[in-house]
Amino acid sequence: MDRAKIVHENFLRCVSDEIFPLGNAPNGPLSNSLAVSIYRSACLSRALDIESRNLQARGQGFYTIGSSGHEAMAALAAALEPSDMAFLHYRDAAFQIERSKQIAGQSIIWDMLLSFTCSSEDPISGGRHKILGSKTLNIPPQTSTIASHLPKAVGTAYSLGLAKHLKSAGKPLATDSIVICSFGDASANHSTAQGAFNTAQWTAYQSIALPILFICEDNGIGISTKTPKNWIQEVFSNRPALKYFSCDGLDMYDSYQTGMHAAEYVRKHRKPAFLHISTLRLYGHAGADMPTSYMPRTEIEAEEANDPLLHSVRLLSQSGALCPAEALNIYQQTLASVQRVAQQAVKRPHLQSASAVMASIIPPKRAIKNSNAPTTDARKQIFGHDIQLMQEPQIMSRIINWALADLMLEHKDIILMGEDIGKKGGVYGVTQKLCDRFGRARVIDTLLDEQSILGLGIGLAHNEFLPIPEIQFLAYLHNAEDQLRGEAATLPFFSNGQFTNPMVVRIAGLGYQKGFGGHFHNDNSFAVLRDIPGLILACPSHGEDAALMLRECVRLAQEEQRLVVFLEPIALYAARDLHEKGDGGWVSHYPSPEKRATFGKVRHYGDGKDIAIVSFGNGIFLSSQAQRILQNEGIEARIIDLRWLNPLPTDSLLDSIAACGQILVVDETRHSGGLAEALMAFFTENSDKKCNRLCAEDSFIATGPAYAATMPSADAIVTAARNMMKAVQ
Repeated sequence: MDRAKIVHENFLRCVSDEIFPLGNAPNGPLSNSLAVSIYRSACLSRALDIESRNLQARGQGFYTIGSSGHEAMAALAAALEPSDMAFLHYRDAAFQIERSKQIAGQSIIWDMLLSFTCSSEDPISGGRHKILGSKTLNIPPQTSTIASHLPKAVGTAYSLGLAKHLKSAGKPLATDSIVICSFGDASANHSTAQGAFNTAQWTAYQSIALPILFICEDNGIGISTKTPKNWIQEVFSNRPALKYFSCDGLDMYDSYQTGMHAAEYVRKHRKPAFLHISTLRLYGHAGADMPTSYMPRTEIEAEEANDPLLHSVRLLSQSGALCPAEALNIYQQTLASVQRVAQQAVKRPHLQSASAVMASIIPPKRAIKNSNAPTTDARKQIFGHDIQLMQEPQIMSRIINWALADLMLEHKDIILMGEDIGKKGGVYGVTQKLCDRFGRARVIDTLLDEQSILGLGIGLAHNEFLPIPEIQFLAYLHNAEDQLRGEAATLPFFSNGQFTNPMVVRIAGLGYQKGFGGHFHNDNSFAVLRDIPGLILACPSHGEDAALMLRECVRLAQEEQRLVVFLEPIALYAARDLHEKGDGGWVSHYPSPEKRATFGKVRHYGDGKDIAIVSFGNGIFLSSQAQRILQNEGIEARIIDLRWLNPLPTDSLLDSIAACGQILVVDETRHSGGLAEALMAFFTENSDKKCNRLCAEDSFIATGPAYAATMPSADAIVTAARNMMKAVQ
C-alpha cells in the first residue's frame, strides 16, 4: 500500500478532528513567528516528498530519498547561521528550505523541483542528480550514503582555525563560523565516520580549534537493519573532547533550543560537539522500498501515528502561535503550490548528450592573482646552505624537497599534511626541514588515517587553501581511495562546477625497492586512479622532471581547480647512478623556480628511429639502461617518458612515435588492468606501427632477493626489443 498516501490522509483527519499524539508542552526560546516559519518549511519538505513520488509514478521524476520524518532539521537550520557551511544528510530537505529563508531572493520550491525532475536548469547539479545543495546557501552537494562526507567536514572545520592562525585574508568562510555535518544513525557505524569522529576528537584533545557540529539523525534503522536501542547514546555520550547533546526530533521547540545550545558551545569553545536528534523514517528507505516487507505493520502504523507534523501542529496550538485549522490550511496550500510548480518544472529541458553530462567533470578555470617567483633574499633565508648545493647535481628526493619549498614561498596558501612529514621529514626524507622553515601550521603531522588526511585536504580546499596531502605509500591509498573517487572528483560534477576540490596529492609508490616492505610498500597498481573521471595522474622519472612537473601540478590545481595525484617512484628517490657505480647518470640539477613542465607533453630521450620505448617512472630508468645495450647492437631506440598517466598525453605521444618503426610499451604495472592495456588500445586505434608490451606479472611484490622478479628488467627490455627487430628483418 502507498504509505505516503496513508500518512497524508492520517494527517488531514487528525488535524481536522484535533486528535494529536501526546508529548511535552512547548518550551524554550522559540518565538511564535519563527515556529510558524519552521512549520512551513516542514510542510514544504513533506509536500516535496509527496510530489516527488507522484512524479516518479508518472515517469516524470526519478530515484529519490525522502525527508519525511526528519522535518525537525528545519528547527536546527533556524538555530544556526547561513554562514555556517553545512554538509548535509540526504534526508535534510527541511534544513535547506529553512536556510533559504535566511538569505533573500531564494526560489526554493522551483529550485528543488528542478532537481527532482533532473532538469538541466537545476541550479545545483545541472540535471545530473536529485541532490540537496546550494552555492548561495553554503551547502555543498552531498550524494554519499556511507558518511564519506564526514572527513572533509572535519577538514573544513580545521581550515577555520588555520585561516585565523595564518591571518589568511579573503577566505570564503568566516573564521568565527562553524561547520555542520549531518548523517544517519546507520552511517555513524561506518569506518569513514568513525575515523572522522576520532580525528575531530584527536585534534580537539590537543587544544587545536575544530569547530564542527556533528548531527546524528537517529531514526533507528538503516534500510532494513535496526540500530540497537540506545546504541548512539551509549557510543557517543561519553567520548573525550566531544560534547554530547540530545533532543527530541518530534518537538520543534526542543530541537531549536538544543540546536542553539550545541551551536553556541561549538562557536564559543571552537570544539566539536555531537547532537543526537531522534527522528522517524516515514514511507521506507527510498524509491520503491516497501517497509512492510521487513517491518511489522503494527510498528509502521505506530510510527506513522507519531508523525512529526502532527506534533508540530499540537505544539503550535498549545503555544498560541497557530490554531489547527490555520496549520491545516498552510499544509494544503503548500501541497497545492508544489503541485502547480511541478507542472511547470517537468516541462523544463534535460541533459541530452554525453558531452552535456560530462561538461562539469573538469571544473572551470578561475582568475587568480599573478604571483611572483620567490625573491633571492627570501630563498636565501629559507634555503641557507642549500643554495650552494643547488649548483650541483642532486637526487630526486632532495629536488622534490626544494621544489616544495619554492612553491610554499610562492604560494602562501599551500598547506602540506601527512603522516610523519613534519619533524621526521617523511619516511624517505622528502619533506625534511620544511616544518622548521614554514612552521607546523603549514606542514601538518597528521594522525595515522588516510581517509582523514585526504578529508583534511578536501576540507581545506573548500576554504580556498591549496592542500598538498601526502599518502605515505601507494598501497595505503586503497584504504581511502573513495575520498578521491566519491568525494573530491564528483564534487564539480554534481555541483555543475560551483564547488571544487583543487589539490595535489603526493603519493610515494611503485615497485623496485630492494629488500623492503613487500607488497604493502612496493605497490605497482594505480588502476583506481586512472578510473576516476577528471583526476590528473602525474609520474616523474628523475629529479629535474619531478620539480618541473610538481610546479605544473600546483598550477593545474590553483588555476584550473584540478584534482591532481603526483606519484613519486620510491626506488628512484635516492638513485644516483645509471650504468656503473659512480657514473652519476641519474642525478640532475635543480631547475630554476620559474620553469615548469607542460601538462600533456611527453619527454623523449634519444632520436632513435628503429624502436620507440614508451614507459614511465622506473621503466624510464630501466629503459635507459637497455638503450645503451641496444645501441651497441646497432638498434637505435628512442625512449618516451609519458609523465602524464591520466589522461594520456595522446597528441604529444603520437608526435613522438611518428618517426619510429615500432613501439615497445614497458609497463611496471600488472599485465591485467595495467596502463599498457590502455596504451596498446590507443596505438592499435591510432597507429599502424607494430606494437608489443612488456608488463609486470599479475602478482603482488615479494620482499627480499625476489623483489623485482615479477616486473620488467633492463635485460627483459633488451630481449623484447631484439625480438621485435628480428621479426622485421
